[in-house]
Amino acid sequence: MPRDYIKAAPKTSRTDAASVRDTVAELLAEVEAGREDAARRLAERFDKYTGAVVLDAEAKAAAAALVPEKLKDDIRFAHDNIRRFAEAQRAAMQDFEVEIGPGLVAGQRSIPVRSAGCYVPGGRYSHVASAMMTVTTAKVAGVKHITACSPPQGNAGISPAIIFAADYCGANEVLSMGGVQAVAAMAYGLFDLPKADIVVGPGNQFVAEAKRMLFGYMGIDLIAGPTDSLVLADAHADPAIVAQDLVGQAEHGYNSPVWLVTDNRALAEKVHALVPDLIADLPELNRQNAEAAWRDYAEIVVCANREEMAATSDDYAPEHLTVQAEDLDWWLNRLECYGSLFLGEETTVAYGDKASGPNHVLPTSGSARYTGGLSVHKYMKIVTWQRATRAGSKRVAEATARISRLEGMEGHARTADIRLAKYFPGENFDLGAED
Repeated sequence: MPRDYIKAAPKTSRTDAASVRDTVAELLAEVEAGREDAARRLAERFDKYTGAVVLDAEAKAAAAALVPEKLKDDIRFAHDNIRRFAEAQRAAMQDFEVEIGPGLVAGQRSIPVRSAGCYVPGGRYSHVASAMMTVTTAKVAGVKHITACSPPQGNAGISPAIIFAADYCGANEVLSMGGVQAVAAMAYGLFDLPKADIVVGPGNQFVAEAKRMLFGYMGIDLIAGPTDSLVLADAHADPAIVAQDLVGQAEHGYNSPVWLVTDNRALAEKVHALVPDLIADLPELNRQNAEAAWRDYAEIVVCANREEMAATSDDYAPEHLTVQAEDLDWWLNRLECYGSLFLGEETTVAYGDKASGPNHVLPTSGSARYTGGLSVHKYMKIVTWQRATRAGSKRVAEATARISRLEGMEGHARTADIRLAKYFPGENFDLGAED
């Protein structure tokens, strides 16, 4: 049975994504050439900010004093959950060594990068949770130097809650700077910071493009597009909760897709009817975002059965995937393409976004087909090592010499030849003909 669209989207997350490549390239070149002075000029130009870039201990303490104690408690609670989950991820990464053959031993080590830059969005919304997600995970990974940066709101600077969260979670430095100039500052090691080995965290299209352009010079977590969410719901789902969950994610931005996939037409039609009133009840900025996202990017799809629902979901490969249906274990074992999975009505994407523990920096725009989100693993280098006895290297050297000559790589072959001649004098080896 073909998928039946109760609501089809006239646009996708890429439909009207303006090309920002030339602009970002110019800004990166400007900062690379002009260093700190150029970064400050761009901060004044884009954020109307002329204050201190690297916040000192006094500024951090002053910010902390402005954060209500109840919010501090919530940040501590969320940090503890994020830390526990990250520690479990770290514990699952095991160094090992294995005897490949007699006298030949190889192994693997997990080594954290030395420095990380954590970008914390602060435009439409102040993403306190992003500070917790990125900094905490880097700290658990064992990164020695962590810089957190966030765009200032004019000369008022960064949200005090973001400063407190970044500092509490373990950032060595907090940078009052956003946009391309902030990514460049961390990448190039400006303001007496170490060059970031990796820059992570979500941001707008300019931030995403800057990370993409600098990838290779430094590492990145992923290239994030507009956030997206999909709900899988059957006849047993509560339409009011399904509708509210869709609206809650649509408020992220005008181009944030939300999708409902169900095998129950009555549920689909009920949710379709509920959403407009829920959007209308939001505060103005949230309402404007949700209205545009729902109008232009949302879809409601009716499938024949749960297997078709699961296949449809895997085709979308959503960043966030919620299941409000019976037999949750079946869905957990069947679904394959998503950034993070929320099983049952009792959890929701907002829990994952803010406080439940698993990371909220996730793949968007279908990239969950091939990657997961930010984790301890993103801050780790998986490296290998080997050692051998002379006897253990004998067979490897013979194979290396012959394979190298087959490939035409005579210099490679001779690195094996010289060892065989030294370790096993007088023995004859068939190592292939030299050029």
